[in-house]
Amino acid sequence: MRQNKFLVPIIIVIALIAATGFDGFYTVGEQEQAVITMFGNIVRTDTAGLYFKLPFIQRVRIVDMTTHGTGIGYETDKSGRNTAREDESVMITSDFNFVNIDFYLEYKVSDPVAYLYNSDNPEAILKNMLLACIRSTVADYPVDEVITTAKNEIQTAVRGKLTDMLAQSSIGLQCVNLTVQDAEPPTEKIIQAFKEVETARQARETVINAAKKYQSEQIPAAEARADQVIQKAEAVKSARIAEAKGQAARFSSMYDEYKAYPLITKQRLFWEALEEVLPNAKVIITDGASQKLLPVDKF
Repeated sequence: MRQNKFLVPIIIVIALIAATGFDGFYTVGEQEQAVITMFGNIVRTDTAGLYFKLPFIQRVRIVDMTTHGTGIGYETDKSGRNTAREDESVMITSDFNFVNIDFYLEYKVSDPVAYLYNSDNPEAILKNMLLACIRSTVADYPVDEVITTAKNEIQTAVRGKLTDMLAQSSIGLQCVNLTVQDAEPPTEKIIQAFKEVETARQARETVINAAKKYQSEQIPAAEARADQVIQKAEAVKSARIAEAKGQAARFSSMYDEYKAYPLITKQRLFWEALEEVLPNAKVIITDGASQKLLPVDKF
């Protein structure tokens, strides 16, 4: 009975010691680093060696610090055969041509803490950054130089841009090396699509030029018509003003004469009115008693 009483506690103690040893000790390899966290906070970062942590409280995440490689513009299957990826490799050059250009990127983790906790997928971010750098760089070169003499320049420029972007992004990765694998004209399908785009662009330019030509023809004509209307209106305005001023001056002069000689002025106005009426009137002289009328215009 006494042996049974001590057996259970001994088994429990042994189990606890085994669990503690199993969960408390961990090993970090030569090309690895370990990030230890407790309650969500980072405690420390360990390099190669054997270490101990608080069992069931502290957590360890091992990060591979070796150099990795990936292709841009192609992918390699399990058999080692490369397959082109035109969504990554096709770039537009400065002379508006397409080119297939492939790169091989070598990278590694530079900061394990940033690599684990600053982003969800740092490798995907790295690839998108590299594609952006490649597109912006290839766009500065004509297609002939991209395929022939400018590969080293492009390679150096892309690597410099990628290094700067990685330093600003803090995703815990660094570029070890970048090389241009190949650069060649695109496939026939891409060329045909480019021709269609170029045809559409030329059609757009034609429509724009026709619209500008119509605009350059119509605006001067409309301005000329507007000037004619304005000049005609100004002429009518000047004539009306001059006529009104003349009539006002004539009336003022007549009124001055009327005030000086009312009777003579009335008679003159009367005879002037008759002069305006008589040329269009038929004048007949009669004594009022005779039955015979003598038209004046017969004599």
